[in-house]
Amino acid sequence: MIKVGVIRGGTSGEYEVSLKTGSNVLSHLRGDKLSQTYKSIDILIDKDGTWHISGKPVSTADVFHSVDVIFNALHGDFGEDGKVQQMLDQWKIPYTGSGAFASALGYNKVLAKEQFSRLGVKTPNHLVVSQYQEEDGDFETYAVNVAKQIHDKLVPPWIVKPLSGGSSVGMRMCRTYPELISAFMEGVNMETDVLVEELIEGKEATVGVINNFRDKAVYVLPPIEIRIPKSKDFFDFEAKYTGVSEEICPGNFSRSEKEELERLAGIIHTGLNLDHYSRSDFIVHPKKGIYALEVNTLPGLTNESLVPKMLNAVGATVPEFIDHIIKLALKR
Repeated sequence: MIKVGVIRGGTSGEYEVSLKTGSNVLSHLRGDKLSQTYKSIDILIDKDGTWHISGKPVSTADVFHSVDVIFNALHGDFGEDGKVQQMLDQWKIPYTGSGAFASALGYNKVLAKEQFSRLGVKTPNHLVVSQYQEEDGDFETYAVNVAKQIHDKLVPPWIVKPLSGGSSVGMRMCRTYPELISAFMEGVNMETDVLVEELIEGKEATVGVINNFRDKAVYVLPPIEIRIPKSKDFFDFEAKYTGVSEEICPGNFSRSEKEELERLAGIIHTGLNLDHYSRSDFIVHPKKGIYALEVNTLPGLTNESLVPKMLNAVGATVPEFIDHIIKLALKR
């Protein structure tokens, strides 16, 4: 049997989401459809960075001597930014998802946006605000000055989000200048550089891509339309994971919008040299067209996640997808 280590948890703010993704993958690996082929091994990285196998603290060497392939169910720092990928490359352990360089590129929102532009894909105008340092001076004065610089260069409203990371952790929407000042007064860039984007309003869409699926080198899943509740300004962490948003698959897009969303998702996946699977997020503006927001190199696979919904829409199952991704990893 093929020994599949499922890495989950991790040191990022997406620890809980990763636990759920990993748990779901483990559940399917232990189900009737896959348990005859794969032996699953639960590999937990706790919030302190300690690795465990079946609840017992172990060294990374113990982990890598115990597996034939890794299913990477981590989200956020270390899991998606190329670091764990580099480690696995050094140990010559095959793993699911994109390689180290492509992961690092996709994880950094500004570098990814630069690649979108290079590929001819529209993306919202933006600025980067560096992490606050003590030498930046009095915090209140600093926050006002930063807000003024943004206000002078970008049209409101604005989305402020960490330069890296996912699941909308740490994101803010600021519709007015005072709200922008408040975001920085509250320390939005105390721990990391932040990306400030001009808000493009329209229909929110997300599109998954799978490599070498159903006889296609790049198989694009049907776009999902995301409708958030009126109580939410944007698709934040709660809107994503508590079931309050309406996720319509296939989405309510015109034929031309659907075709363009699928084309752009394919361009982003191949243009950034992503591997196995990805999910790209877009805004469809009624007049200005389609804008790419970001790409997810390790999309969630929880019960609330979007890729399983896309798979269901094309008559595919999550076990079928997991089996396919593991086979791609073993061929890497």
